[in-house]
Amino acid sequence: MAKIRITQIKSRIGQPESQKRILAALGIRKMHQTVEHEDTAQIMGMVNKLKHLVKVEKL
Repeated sequence: MAKIRITQIKSRIGQPESQKRILAALGIRKMHQTVEHEDTAQIMGMVNKLKHLVKVEKL
């Protein structure tokens, strides 16, 4: 399965609590932190909810 790299590019301050929890579930704790995950439907659903806060790269 393909991997994706997710980087937080905008602040979580002022965002709804649900979006903050999604960031935590992805393992992102601070700005410009990058994590790698498998390209699954569950992860892409999370990323879709946060598309205004994160940058996604296919590996």
